[in-house]
Amino acid sequence: MDGSSPTDLSENPDVALPPAPEDIAMEHPDVWAAVQQLGAALSQAGPLDGRTKRLVHLALAIGANSHGAVHSHARRGLSEGLTAAELEHVAFLAVTTLGWPHAVKGLTWIKDVTQALSDEQQAPKGRSR
Repeated sequence: MDGSSPTDLSENPDVALPPAPEDIAMEHPDVWAAVQQLGAALSQAGPLDGRTKRLVHLALAIGANSHGAVHSHARRGLSEGLTAAELEHVAFLAVTTLGWPHAVKGLTWIKDVTQALSDEQQAPKGRSR
């Protein structure tokens, strides 16, 4: 992969990849690069802004019942400035299309991420001298 890391090709290189996608990217760099290029081309193929695209990706991940993708899009959404409330609203909107149990499952996956961030922000910092 020419010395770059897999996240360098990601649409949001500030967010670390989970272990499984990172392993795939390292083992098959040409495939990873092609998938990232396809994602970039699809992202630029229409008029949606970045915020809207992230929310759509999150909704699709909930609809696909993809635990990992919901976590991924929630993490990236937070890093891009979306609020926990905005992310959670996507799960509530899923109720009328996907049903209550499916939407609640998506909501709990989003809260996995938002709660972890909240806990991290509230954790005591190292002692300063």
